[in-house]
Amino acid sequence: MGLFDFLKPARQRYKYAQMLNGRMPIFSQFGTNIYASDVVQQAVYCIVKEAKKLTPRHIREMGSDVMPVRGPLQRVLDAPNAVMTTAVMLERIAYAYYTQYNAWIIPVRDNNGTVTALWPVKPARVTFIEDASGRLAVQMEFDDGTETTVFYSDVIHVPNHCFENDYMGGNAYGQPDNNAILQTVELNDMLMQGVAKGLKASYAVNGVVKYNTMLDNGTMEKNIKELSDRLASSESGLLPLDIKGDYVAIGRDVKLVDKDTLEFVDSKILRHFGVPLAILTGDYTPDQLAAFYQQTIEPFVVALSQAFTKGIFSREAIGHHNKIEFYPEELIFMSTAQKLEMVRELGPSGALYENEKRRIFGMAPLPELVGVRMQSLNYIDQTHAADYQLQNQKTEKTKEADDDAQDEEAQPTDA
Repeated sequence: MGLFDFLKPARQRYKYAQMLNGRMPIFSQFGTNIYASDVVQQAVYCIVKEAKKLTPRHIREMGSDVMPVRGPLQRVLDAPNAVMTTAVMLERIAYAYYTQYNAWIIPVRDNNGTVTALWPVKPARVTFIEDASGRLAVQMEFDDGTETTVFYSDVIHVPNHCFENDYMGGNAYGQPDNNAILQTVELNDMLMQGVAKGLKASYAVNGVVKYNTMLDNGTMEKNIKELSDRLASSESGLLPLDIKGDYVAIGRDVKLVDKDTLEFVDSKILRHFGVPLAILTGDYTPDQLAAFYQQTIEPFVVALSQAFTKGIFSREAIGHHNKIEFYPEELIFMSTAQKLEMVRELGPSGALYENEKRRIFGMAPLPELVGVRMQSLNYIDQTHAADYQLQNQKTEKTKEADDDAQDEEAQPTDA
């Protein structure tokens, strides 16, 4: 079986799916390319780098508690397919989500319906169709001419800005909605081109040689060539001239775009993607990183978790509280002092494994500490608190009775 056999087209009769706005549900994944801008690329990659840190987990909710489920699905989440790591898969998904406004992942299943691989794909065009029973399907066409058709319930689709289209993220035509930022990106490009042209122009002419005699055209061209040769051969920076010529230097007073204007344009692009300048430069505080996660990364994480849950599990499995959750890197927003305080609070209760404590501070786990949790005896399970108190009361009463008995034995008796 080949790596991409899951792209083989399904043989069924389909018709176009209906849209509420009356348009044909055929969507191209290409739009105006704003991603040639270095500022846009840097902003998007800031988000993508954080997305790569996410850890997918198959969990099952049990009331207010969560149980991690180890099994075939978790092994796929840890190693999605034959050529990708989890970080690579998440990078491709995040990049498609923010540049194409639609990320597509196809789960590959065996004959028993068990997911055996996850493949992020990048279709050039998608068409929403229905079979005879009205079941929604997606026909995907790729750049190399390959086509495949899958039921929409069997594919993971993560749309971004999905309020203008019934099926797709982006604008009403299912394309990236870049109109709001396009003018700013073009302005930034013009400013940078103006800076480059200004610098070139400032170094094009360094000075003028004034000859104190009248020269014909032929003599002028000869003198210009001679001057050029002298400039080219001068290693000391000194230029010899005879008495006939005077060299007049041209002072450089280069007028470039001011710093505030460039920073305003850059910040406007960054705000569009929800990336503060401090995050872009790496000079951020834990509070700034936390705000960046909550404003920009967390909505993507929620969309990703819900899309994976819907695309992987059946309704029955979802009804049994199965979910795919994507967890950020632990404690990425905490300073060392905050981590220490957390360990002091949670450690005595037995909520942390000993190796977890080491990992929090960047220390390697120790084999002898695997599965070891330490708990202070000053804490007790809430459900056993009443029994514990009653036992203490009985113990105290027994001790008092024993003390009274000892006192009676110690008292002298009458002869």
